[in-house]
Amino acid sequence: MSKRDFLFEIGLEEMPARFVTDSMNQLQDKVKSWLETNQLAYDDIHAYSTPRRLAVLIEGLVERQEDVTLEAKGPAKKVALTADGEWSKAAQGFTRGQGLTVEDIYFKEINGVEYVHVNKHVEGKETKEILSTIASVATSLHFPKNMRWADEDLRYVRPIKWLIALFGEEVIPVEIAKVKSDRVSTGHRFLGGQVELKEAGSYVEELLSNYVIVNAKERKEAIRKQLSIIGEENGWNIPVDEDLLEEVNNLVEYPTALFGTFESEYLTLPEEVLITSMKEHQRYFPVKSEEGTLLPYFVTVRNGNHENLDNVARGNEKVLRARLSDAAFFSKEDEKLVIEDAIKKLDKIVFHEEIGTTGDKVRRVQTIATDLANSVNVNNETQKHVERAASIYKFDLVSHMVYEFPELQGIMGEKYALAKGESPIVAKAINEHYMPRSAEDQTASSDVGAILSIAEKMDTIVGFFAIGVIPTGSQDPYALRRQASGIIQTILNKKWSFSLETFMQSVVERYVEAGIAKKDANAIMEDLLVFFKLRLKNNLSERGVRYDIVEALLELPLENVCSSVKKAETLESKKNEAGFKETMESLSRVCNIAKKATASAEVQENLLSQAEEQELYKQYNNKKDLVLRAASDQDFSLAYEELASLKPAIDAFFDNIMVMTDDEAIKTNRLALMDDMAKVISIFGNVNGIIVK
Repeated sequence: MSKRDFLFEIGLEEMPARFVTDSMNQLQDKVKSWLETNQLAYDDIHAYSTPRRLAVLIEGLVERQEDVTLEAKGPAKKVALTADGEWSKAAQGFTRGQGLTVEDIYFKEINGVEYVHVNKHVEGKETKEILSTIASVATSLHFPKNMRWADEDLRYVRPIKWLIALFGEEVIPVEIAKVKSDRVSTGHRFLGGQVELKEAGSYVEELLSNYVIVNAKERKEAIRKQLSIIGEENGWNIPVDEDLLEEVNNLVEYPTALFGTFESEYLTLPEEVLITSMKEHQRYFPVKSEEGTLLPYFVTVRNGNHENLDNVARGNEKVLRARLSDAAFFSKEDEKLVIEDAIKKLDKIVFHEEIGTTGDKVRRVQTIATDLANSVNVNNETQKHVERAASIYKFDLVSHMVYEFPELQGIMGEKYALAKGESPIVAKAINEHYMPRSAEDQTASSDVGAILSIAEKMDTIVGFFAIGVIPTGSQDPYALRRQASGIIQTILNKKWSFSLETFMQSVVERYVEAGIAKKDANAIMEDLLVFFKLRLKNNLSERGVRYDIVEALLELPLENVCSSVKKAETLESKKNEAGFKETMESLSRVCNIAKKATASAEVQENLLSQAEEQELYKQYNNKKDLVLRAASDQDFSLAYEELASLKPAIDAFFDNIMVMTDDEAIKTNRLALMDDMAKVISIFGNVNGIIVK
């Protein structure tokens, strides 16, 4: 079967850099699925993107679908035939609907019943006929933000300017938002021109000749190589921030790296200020010496060729110089900052109109952090550091530097606190309370920072839940999921054993007492427990714990998070061991029948009349304290082994004892024994939910 290459390109106004890569991958994935659905075979598929285009090139696409023979199932034989053996209307209608006749019918037995079947030959369509519907793939893409333009109903990432749908040398008619497909693409905005493609396979080369590198990976590697060359030629170390590289790559179509300089006097500013000015505001790569010292240079990437690079460098230097001059002014002004005066100004900053000011938040967190410090049993000195850090930890929000560079909150707080004579421990905590700032970031390393981080995040989460602002679907504008995950990870890293549920309850009660909450404490707690258990579930899943073990443990109260993880990891490590299946089955039998027990009943030893129940009671009493002690010591492997050792006695009990006997007193007593055992077994959660094969 003959084949041709197919090119589909969507030309757009410049997309936001952060949208480009995901949009390109989406287009490739959706086109793959679309080809499979339409049974169109191909050799390979490539995805391309620049700030102004998304494209796929399908190599070796077949000219037409293959013909197929499909087996169609119709009514049962008894329905298909009348009493006198003639074809019924149902049989005739079925074959007519398949484009066949009753002469094509054959019978096939399914589960003991014969049904009418026919073989239907479906002739494959011409590929170009199917390709004309590819617009539906393009319009199905999802973007973080969409826009509308002109009088169009279509909402898209940016206005569509041109379309290419080229099957070999043939243009396939496609239309989206009144833009019709053609063979004409657009080269670099300044260096290139219109590119009329003769055939699909020449796309990459033709665009390159017009100063557009459509392969995003090649473009990124070109930037990386140019940075390396500049570094080697000048004896510099140019650290490559991968996120910055990704963003820069999606800002240019034809990258050319160059460097500029700034006055050495600005090196007296904190390094974080200089780097933030370069990276976050200007998308520049900072330059360091081989020893790691920041140098008065920067590297930027131009969307163009090597012509007039000196002029480009001077322009960038001028822009950066203005920013650094502002930063120097802000730094000098902030030297006048008095911490206590800054804290008073926090009462004028609204944190949230329904929750209060940042000053209100600081006062709440001070109390929450102090209580948490008591719960984790820190020493008196640490307690004092917690109290001081919690009372001032937001003061840098009123500084000029943080106002101009919000990315530096916490970082500048630490520096300013040290400059004002605060303890290094307190200063560090001011920075650490934001940690982890992202999914990849570390948690706070110091006890004071970790306590403040947990307290601050919990206050934020509870506050929004109290007013009914709860994350739904992909909507989480206040990053509450990330903050909850940060709380759990911080607790795990610190190995703290306080009750998360009790701690959470105390914060909820503060909001209720303050009259901020729109719901009662129980309703808020119900939502919070579901929310935090989902975060713990994600944490356990990332650790490789099987889903059923996770679900079993999530039925326990949200008490000691560290214990929950250790229990999960214990069961995960045991699940493939010999005897795990049998042990779980035995323990589950106990828990199942224990549900019928009377809550107030206690085991009466004198009512244990048969040898098997006496033996189980004896062994259980011998093991109970060992299991509970091992659990208290966080040795859940030992706790499991002690419970597993009861299996023979449990099996003998169920093989020989009728629990639900007619004698009410004996039945109640046996159920009481099962209930007592089930309570100990339940330290591993709902073992009935653990899948054993």
